[in-house]
Order: sequence, then C-alpha cells, then structure tokens
Amino acid sequence: MRALVLALGLTVSAAGAQPMRFADLTGWATDDHAAALATFRQTCDLIPAPDWEPLCRLAADVTNARAFFEMFFQPVLIGQPPALFTGYYEPELPGSAVRTPRFAHPVYARPPEFDGKGIWHSRDAIESRGLLRGRGLELAWLEDPVEAFFLQVQGSGRIRLQDGRVMRLGFAAKNNHPYRSIGAELVRRGAMAQHAVSAQGIKAWVRRNPSAGAQLLRHNPSFVFFRKMADLAPDQGPVGAMGRSVTAMRSLAVDPAHVPLGAPVWIEKSGQNPLHRLMVAQDTGTAIKGAQRADIFYGSGPAAGDEAGRIKDSGRMVVLLPLDLAFAQAGD
Repeated sequence: MRALVLALGLTVSAAGAQPMRFADLTGWATDDHAAALATFRQTCDLIPAPDWEPLCRLAADVTNARAFFEMFFQPVLIGQPPALFTGYYEPELPGSAVRTPRFAHPVYARPPEFDGKGIWHSRDAIESRGLLRGRGLELAWLEDPVEAFFLQVQGSGRIRLQDGRVMRLGFAAKNNHPYRSIGAELVRRGAMAQHAVSAQGIKAWVRRNPSAGAQLLRHNPSFVFFRKMADLAPDQGPVGAMGRSVTAMRSLAVDPAHVPLGAPVWIEKSGQNPLHRLMVAQDTGTAIKGAQRADIFYGSGPAAGDEAGRIKDSGRMVVLLPLDLAFAQAGD
C-alpha cells in the first residue's frame, strides 16, 4: 500500500491505508446512494487531481448511484479507528443591523490591515483592547455574547434582522491562533464532568457565570471574521471549504491532510443515534485533525444546533477513492 499512499499525496504510513470491500461497510446496501451522488456532483469538478475528472463526467449521467460507486471506487480505511465524530450546523439568530440596547454584541468583518495570512491579535487582545471597536467593521449585532462566540465556532450563520430580512454570513478569515476547546478547559478546572460536555452545557455554564464565562471564552485565542453572503439562496446551505454550499446530513468536514476534499466518505457513527451513511468531504475545521476525525453538517437553525451539539461519538470512516488513484501505482 506504499504506492497507494504516494498516489494520494498523503503523509500516512504504508500500514495506515487499508483496502476494503463494499461488503465490509455496515449498512452500505440500505443507504440512499442517490442522495450521496447528488452531493458528490456539487463539488466533484473542483477536485484538482486528474484521476477524478472522468468520474465527475460519468456522475452527471448516472441513473444507478450504488452501481456507480461500487464500479468506480475502492473503499480505503485511512488511519486507525476509533474515529471521533462531532457535529456542526448553521446558527439562525435574532440580530440587528445597528447597535441597540438589546443587540450589543458585534459580528465583525476582516480588518483591512489583516490579509488573513500570518497570526493576528488573539481573542483576548481583540476584545479587551477594543481593537475592532468603532471602525465600521460591524456586520451585525447579536443579543447574546455566548451565541456570538459559537457563531465563530460554526463559521457561518443566518441573522434574522428586526425588519424581517435574513442576513447570511460566511467565513472570511481567522486570526490563525490555535483553537482551544472551552469544554476541555471546563473539565480541567473541575467545573464540568467530561461526559457532560456539550455545546448546550457550555452555553448554560457561561450564562450562569457571566463574569467568569466571559474570561472562559477568551481561553480560546482563535477569532473568526465574517463576510456577507448576499447571493446565497435561502434553501442553500452555508459555503464550505470548497467554495460551494454544503448539504445537511451528507456533507462532512475532514482533515484534508488525510482525506481529499470532494471524496465520498462512508461513516459508521455509534452513539445514541447511530449513523451509517455515505457522505462527501466538502469542508474543514480548525479542530478537525487526523485521518479518523470528522464533523457532520446537521443543517441550519435551532433544531440542527441541538442535534449537532450533542454529537461526540466514536466509530469508523472509510474513504472511497477512484480505482486508478488507489491502485495504478500499487501493482495490485
């Protein structure tokens, strides 16, 4: 499998890439392969490797989605399970285009002196020193500082303005400081048990402890800037790392150092609501690192947020690679 690894351009060991059969994928036969194919079509033309180009052309006219994947792809287990699955979503929050007594917490555009490269000021410096305040960089104002923080964690959102309009916000840049988990810090301090950590639990703790909570949020030095997505239709998901909308329950955020963006990925998630499904790697995330690490996009709005915030499950993820890419140089 050394040649397979070289063909992928991945930095995993020869033992870290294991070919599998479709029969080895639990639940494969009962999935909605047509839904997965529709999601794959959304971004397949953006995959830079030439091995994918003919598959993208074929995908446009496929009528039997399951046969398409089984005929032209090879399941490959990259890395060692168990995987870690979490969930993300697109928040939908009440807000205002101007500051009011109710809406007093800003969402910022990228400052012009920062091009998104290198490391800019930390969250603590930005907030405590007011580095962005009063510069006309405010895109919208929110009523809850905790939701403003989690909007940055999610990287996109819908702001329902007071006049009924909906402002779509997308990722513009980040200050490139490392992401530090607020949940892990609460556990380290003894303020929350490991099994109790969830987005809902963190929000509740911060709201119960506003002063300590504000300082806790600054433990994460990473800070995200946004841009208005005026051309994004209401029925479209937020724009992922490939520059196109992601699809609820079919799009996955992965570590592109191990999983090619645009590739189909079979996931077997355990937990309270097991999930066996073919998804597509169309996004990335600051905290998504490793071959067996993925973030599942659950959709938009509060219900999706409630579901995504509970997900922290193990399992397995298997990448589907074009046959030529997987075996042309492998001699198999």
